[in-house]
Amino acid sequence: MKLLRTIDEMLNKLEGGLLILFLAVMVVLAFAQVVLRNAFSAGILWADILLRHLVLWTGFFGAALAASKNRHINIDVLTRFLPERVKSGINILTNLFAATICALLMQAAITFVRQEMADGNVVIEGIPSWYAELIIPVGFGLLVFHFLVRAVVSAGELWEKGETR
Repeated sequence: MKLLRTIDEMLNKLEGGLLILFLAVMVVLAFAQVVLRNAFSAGILWADILLRHLVLWTGFFGAALAASKNRHINIDVLTRFLPERVKSGINILTNLFAATICALLMQAAITFVRQEMADGNVVIEGIPSWYAELIIPVGFGLLVFHFLVRAVVSAGELWEKGETR
């Protein structure tokens, strides 16, 4: 379990670093576009396309980081009133359910990227579109990993609590 937590923490640092980088690029690029359009009636041809794809990448890395920190969207109205052991069990089940759904979405995303590769679509200037869309299966893969880690950690904590009684 310690190895899983170490890998999870390393991924968190990588995801956080990429989020900072992407957000900085997005702010600078969007600001440059506004200045160029308003001051010079010009712009960077590929900036809007890159910004759209960076939003996608940022969303997936943000979702992965949120899942890793157990800050993803959840509804805890019922679990607030349940005993701790039941809460832990529900937490394990919901993380496994989320991992399963993300795994299915990852499979669909892989199919999508393969179709994009076969179609030969380009984003701009000969850059294949699947380069930018690769984040979809990778992002869902990261989500699967983080949800599984959360489930294993919760199960380990539940097991340790059970042994101490």
